[in-house]
Amino acid sequence: VRLPGPNTSSIAPPPLAPAGLRSYYFIWVNKPAAVYHVAYPMSGPYGAQMAGPQMAGPQSGAFPGGFPGGPAQMAGPPQKKLDPDSIPGTTQVIEDDQAKRGGQVYVTNIRGQVPPLVTTDFTVQDQGNASPRFMRCTTYSFPSTADLAKQCKVPLAAIIKPFANVPKNETPLYIVNHGEAGPIRCNRCKAYMCPYMQFMEGGRRYQCGFCSCINEVPVQYFQHLDHMGRRMDLYERPELSLGSYEFIATLDYCKNNKPPNPPAYIFMIDVSYNNIKSGLVKLICEELKTLLDRLPKEEGAETSAIKVGFVTYNKILHFYNVKSALAQPQMMVVSDVAEMFVPLLDGFLVNFQESRAVINNLLDQIPDMFAETNESETVFAPVIQAGLEALKAAECSGKLFIFQSSIPTAEAPGKLKNRDDKKLVGTEKEKTLFQPQRGVYEQLTKDCVAQGCCVDLFLFPNQYVDIATMGDVPSHTGGSIYKYSNFQVEMNGQQFLSDLRRDVEKSIGFDAIMRVRTGTGFRATDFFGAIYMNNTTDVEMAAVDCDKAVTVEFKHDDTLSEETGAVMQCALLYTTIGGQRRLRIHNLSLNCSSQLSELYKSCETDALINFFAKSAYRAMLNQPLKTVREILVNQTAHMLACYRKNCASPSAASQLILPDAMKVFPVYMNSLLKTPTLVGSTELSTDDRAFHRLLVNAMGVEETQVLLYPRLIPLHTMDVSSEAIPAPVRCSEERLSESGIFLLENGLSMFLWLGQACPPDLIQNLFNVPSLGHLSSEGPTSLPVLDNAHSRKIHSIISSISQQRATSMKLLIVKQKDRSEMLFRQHLVEDKGLHGGASYMDFLCYVHREIRQLLT
Repeated sequence: VRLPGPNTSSIAPPPLAPAGLRSYYFIWVNKPAAVYHVAYPMSGPYGAQMAGPQMAGPQSGAFPGGFPGGPAQMAGPPQKKLDPDSIPGTTQVIEDDQAKRGGQVYVTNIRGQVPPLVTTDFTVQDQGNASPRFMRCTTYSFPSTADLAKQCKVPLAAIIKPFANVPKNETPLYIVNHGEAGPIRCNRCKAYMCPYMQFMEGGRRYQCGFCSCINEVPVQYFQHLDHMGRRMDLYERPELSLGSYEFIATLDYCKNNKPPNPPAYIFMIDVSYNNIKSGLVKLICEELKTLLDRLPKEEGAETSAIKVGFVTYNKILHFYNVKSALAQPQMMVVSDVAEMFVPLLDGFLVNFQESRAVINNLLDQIPDMFAETNESETVFAPVIQAGLEALKAAECSGKLFIFQSSIPTAEAPGKLKNRDDKKLVGTEKEKTLFQPQRGVYEQLTKDCVAQGCCVDLFLFPNQYVDIATMGDVPSHTGGSIYKYSNFQVEMNGQQFLSDLRRDVEKSIGFDAIMRVRTGTGFRATDFFGAIYMNNTTDVEMAAVDCDKAVTVEFKHDDTLSEETGAVMQCALLYTTIGGQRRLRIHNLSLNCSSQLSELYKSCETDALINFFAKSAYRAMLNQPLKTVREILVNQTAHMLACYRKNCASPSAASQLILPDAMKVFPVYMNSLLKTPTLVGSTELSTDDRAFHRLLVNAMGVEETQVLLYPRLIPLHTMDVSSEAIPAPVRCSEERLSESGIFLLENGLSMFLWLGQACPPDLIQNLFNVPSLGHLSSEGPTSLPVLDNAHSRKIHSIISSISQQRATSMKLLIVKQKDRSEMLFRQHLVEDKGLHGGASYMDFLCYVHREIRQLLT
């Protein structure tokens, strides 16, 4: 390629990489006053482009986002921007995978195969390994030795979502019942019967696929082997032929060796002044009348077995007796919040169908009973304690739905004070803002987990509420946290109700304990999620639902055999909503290799970034944010330098070479560094940062993927007759056009951006006003439903996106150049961060410099 400008040199295209390895080449040639970039792709749709000179490094001496400085601005030829299309783009990678693997059946019968991306639409057929909906890995080929793992610095981890929703066109999990004898397990390592067990001696014995122990086959389980050494009943038994299935657990797996009671849901409503005034209490009470008809129930059951109970509170707690025999509900007040007890046993937890009349009567009365309240102080820890005591008395597990408006300042255990201090941001002590206040909440967490009491917290704050502490019990009991700042019924009512409905209806298991067993040579060492760990192996969850994921890190303790690969088994013991004790098993087998190129070829970027986000968000509790950010950048450079050194063919040092499976990893990493939690700006609220931290901790791969690379969808060019959602464009300001309309969503927020020169007919079709100027200066608050093709299509896109996401997103409508546009712009992750942080291009330059330093 001939380069323009002074002392022109020519570059030969790099030699081809080893067969089967696709690398992404990026060529840099240093010139006196500027840098010329040539993109030279070995594969993929990026055309080789010649770009004009561009400065090496950002304009200021210090690199945004806390990186060391790049060279200062130099005099030179006029600046021409590098064509962003010439660097790897996430949207293209997603589109390519959808084109290649979308709409296909993914069969899980091959060890170590890399599944389609989370963004791709595919159907899974289980033939011996767990579906990627349940388990995804950072790489599907583990390095065979600890030294190799250390050398490449690619974390070895699995992201497990044991209760993931399975689409309607896929087979639900089979339930295996071995009767009194219970599930068959290895005598030595206690792994459960699965496809990796090897039968021998005519079927009388089997060798464990995890620890190699030889076990006797129980008489009642005996079966002859065929000429291939496989059992004759292989395909009739889910546990021998499938990656995921369930066992019915025997009494040995139950507390005190007796079958559990069905769980209970307790609704605990803060009736202090704020919640009454905003209309929230009335909204909740109205909704519960219909929502309780939709409590989750066992497959094939007529009605739900879940019992319900009700508490209202401010500085004191009110319990309600809603026994079906009563004509009127009865209230009992507990004002001694220091010594919490439940004043009634019979009539507090009831079956909704039986007590419907009394409950509806109560829900009608609550808003009126407290209509004149002036009480603005609340308690919080005693509320959790009360719910816990009620579940203990009823000997069942369950969930508390707590609707709280403010920080608990009333005199009581768990009283909190405002400790928000912006002066700590950017200092060694910043980490204390995210550490929960210890003491009563720590003990509550322990007690809740022991009882199987999950806490879901709905917050409606108007100011600081110390989410780091208030969210501590929910985030260790498998609970969820929802936050609606400055709540108004007309503005946020629908969003809150959607969240509440989904939260009550979603599939869930209670009083769960999970163990991850591995083959010899490696073991699970670290766990991240909405979990509680009492020891190093048992992951305890008061509840686990379809949105919660646990990220598990593995380390070597010996050499792995390339022949047998690496096998893992996740076993989850839990109580169903009908009160049955079950074991859910997910098995996965990976390859092992002494070739690092195999590891890099089998990497999954989306799983890697999930791991990095969770480990960084944990590290920030103990280390300064600056250190955490530096570690992330260092590890990124190390992983890519190791690939360059060991896997890519020799080439000029000026090239940035990325493994094909990780070519967009830097975009995600840069986006992670700019998240509100890690960016460390005094302009961001501490509560928002703490909230974001707790949310990500429980997320699965699909949630972190879209959070760190939002979808930006152009709506002005869409085909209104087509069913499909238009293809997203790169998440950068450069992709917006003044005459366009764009929808941006990241799973938590959704924006409709209106360009200044938006065509009037489009505005008329969407908002029923003649032009953009007729919309209020702050932007309209909602999108009307109108009877025309454009309006119908946009509403259908919004609704299909909402169905894919775990939380409800409130649509914010922003006009170009309006004040509210700043909220939208902070999600354009390829651009420079609003609160600090580099653009994707600058970050890539910086990482490239780091790699070169490591290599020299």
